Order: sequence, then C-alpha cells, then structure tokens
Amino acid sequence: PGGGGLALLGLAPGAPSCPHGPALLFVKVGQAKEEGRRFYACSACRDRRDCNFFQWEDEKVSETRLAAREEYNRNHQPFFTHRQNVERYKNFVLLPLAKRRFCQECKQLLLPAEWEKHSDHQFLCDISTAQLKSPSQLLYPLENKKTNAQYLFADRSCQFLLDLIIDLGFRRVLSVGTPRLHEMIQSKASQEEDFRVRSLLLDIDFRYSQFYTEDEFCHYNMFNHYFFGGEAAHETCRKFLYQDNGERVIMVTDPPFGGLVEALASSFKKLMAMWKEPEKEGHNNQEMPMFWIFPYFFESRILEFFPSFSMMDYQVDYDNHALYKHGKTGRRQSPVRIFTNLTPSMIVLPVEEGYRFCAVCQRYVSSGNQHCEACNSCTSKDGRRWKHCVLCKKCVKPSWFHCNNCNCCALQNHTCEKTDAGCFVCGKAGHKRSTCPSLSHT
Repeated sequence: PGGGGLALLGLAPGAPSCPHGPALLFVKVGQAKEEGRRFYACSACRDRRDCNFFQWEDEKVSETRLAAREEYNRNHQPFFTHRQNVERYKNFVLLPLAKRRFCQECKQLLLPAEWEKHSDHQFLCDISTAQLKSPSQLLYPLENKKTNAQYLFADRSCQFLLDLIIDLGFRRVLSVGTPRLHEMIQSKASQEEDFRVRSLLLDIDFRYSQFYTEDEFCHYNMFNHYFFGGEAAHETCRKFLYQDNGERVIMVTDPPFGGLVEALASSFKKLMAMWKEPEKEGHNNQEMPMFWIFPYFFESRILEFFPSFSMMDYQVDYDNHALYKHGKTGRRQSPVRIFTNLTPSMIVLPVEEGYRFCAVCQRYVSSGNQHCEACNSCTSKDGRRWKHCVLCKKCVKPSWFHCNNCNCCALQNHTCEKTDAGCFVCGKAGHKRSTCPSLSHT
C-alpha cells in the first residue's frame, strides 16, 4: 500500500522456494529512490490468489514453519511423475477407442481402473490418436494473464513460424512456452518421413507431460529458470542444445504478456549460456538465434536486455484471444510481434498478407508502415501509417497531435497534467513506472 513501486532484484543464492521453484527477491522503492524492505515472492504468480508465498529477506523462519512449507510444497506437486505419465500414456494408446476417456475436470487421461474415482466428473470419450497428437486442443487453456496466459497461436501464425524456421535452415527448436508450435512439429515428424525438424518443449504446464516423453517435454518455469525435473531435465535441455555442435538450433518463446520482462530476460540469457557452454569454436561472441513473441509496446524494455534484437512487423495472432487477432485496420490488429537477433532482411514476411520489403531499412514491413525520410526509418509500430512531428522530431500515432502545454504529442482530448511528482520509482518526468530505466539497473 502507498506510493512508490517495486523493483526486481532477481534470484538470490539460497532463496526460499514455493511450489513454483525458487522465489524472486524484490524491493519496494519510494519516490525519492530510497529502498524499502526486501522480500521474496513467487516467481511465476503476480497475483497472491494464485500463489500467496511471501517472506521478508531478513525474516527468521522457524524450523516448524520451514517444515510446514516443505510439506505444503510437496502436497502441491503433480500427483503423477513425468515418468509415470509416460507409462500411463503407453497403456492408454493400447486401449480400444471405446475405453479411451479424458477427465475434463482433472485434465487427465483415464485408465479403466480410474473411471470410478471420476464418475461424477465430466469426461470426453473415444479419444482418437489425432486428439492425442493435439493436446493443446484437448486441454482447456489456462488463461490467467499474469501466470500462464496460454493464448495459443492460430494456425496461420503457427504455420508461418514453422515455415520460416525451415526456410532459415534450422533443424531444432527449443520451444519455450509454445505448446502449439511444438505439437505441430511433433505431428509432422510422426507423419512425414523426410521431415527433419525436432522440438523440445519447456513449459510450466505439467499437463503436457501426459502426452510427451522426457526427451520431448521439460516442466520448466521461465521466470526463474527452474527445471522441476532437477538435473535430469536440465541435462535433457543441455543435450538438445549441444546436438550438431550447437548448430541449426533456434529458441522460440511466447511468454505471458503480464510477466516481468527482467525475469524473462534473465532466464533466456541462461538458456543462451547453456548453448554456449561447450567448447564450440566461433560461438564466443554469438547469441543463440531466438524469436521472442511479445507485444510491440514492450520494445524498449526488450532492447534494454537484448540490444542486438529488432522487432519485425509480422502480426502474431491467437485462437483464444478476442483482441489478438490478425486484422486489416485499427484496433482489430494484433499488437503481438516477433523480436529476433537474426538479421531483419532474412525474415521474409508474406506478401499476400500485405507485407513488403523496404530497400532502405532492409527489412519487410506492413503495408501501412511508410518510410519516413526525416527519421530515415519505417516508424510505425501498430500497422497504421504514422505521421512525423517536426517539434517532437519523431513519428507519432495518427490519432496524436502536438500539445504545446505538454510539449509533446498526445491524444487530442487528453488532460494536460504536468505534476512535479513524475515517475513513482525515480521521480523523473517523461515516463511511467513500468518503463522506468532504474528498474532494469537494479
């Protein structure tokens, strides 16, 4: 409660754990930059209703409370292990179609001996092989925006990403929080003999362990780089990245948009470091190729942590999100983009969807993104044609106008509110708390 903001200090050695792995260390920062008391909170859940873990950094926790916490963490782990789920799957596929059932309430494949336990639950019958190959459609997506936010790629975007990966010559995909891309790759690999692309899914949703082996899926928290399967799962990921001397592998990630960019960037850098670990010649100054799928308004935050990245104009759309769908005009357009460390000119966008190549910028842009001579760049971020403001010395959204009171462009009917308070974190004007540069420095 009260003014000020929170700053992420990251993973601390010996941090306490909740059911989602090691907690992250935060500090409350006042308007005058003074630091408050430090505390640990769940890495994955920003909403206390989803995980209420909280501990002051300097708090002395009693042995009784520690034992109770460990017991709580144990009780909140999945009922079956990954290995047990793999064995259950083998038994499940041997069943005749009439005996294949899936409990919709428990999100679990059921063997006949378990039917009675779930007798008062709703379940699906006659689960086909095709359904087993598409678990993202069998499972209800978890739509908590800040924790899971399983907004699943629409077929259009998923197929585009896979075609792009193949055209760029990649043969292995580290799929971090992209279950639909992973299942499309798995499905094609099982159906087409000459299909050479392979995928490893890292995801916090343990339900996928029912459908994939331990070489195809790792239970993983991308906010604290935590492998729930311990060293064995870590080794699975390491081996996947090491294959072919680390060549022709790309990481594709689609994190929850409500997640902390700092925490995500830290984990992604650790995955990149795993790729660089072996003595590979010529990889010293290289980054593992990566596609980070995220809304365009996080561009400045992502570039703070990955200066080599650039944002592509391609609009990524989702099946189960009312707003994030591909459209032609205005707000109907998805704000989700691809951030990548690959050379922009290599990312060929579909001309039939209105994308074109800008010879000056040396990249594909949307049809409405016109090149600005003053900025010497295609400046639009949202697909609409932006206009150049001479006073601001930059391009702005078409609905914005220059305000002499604020000395910057804003919506025409905005309220001019020049306060002395400025940003809640650092006290300076010109930016909001969520984009405060001092947050990343901490």
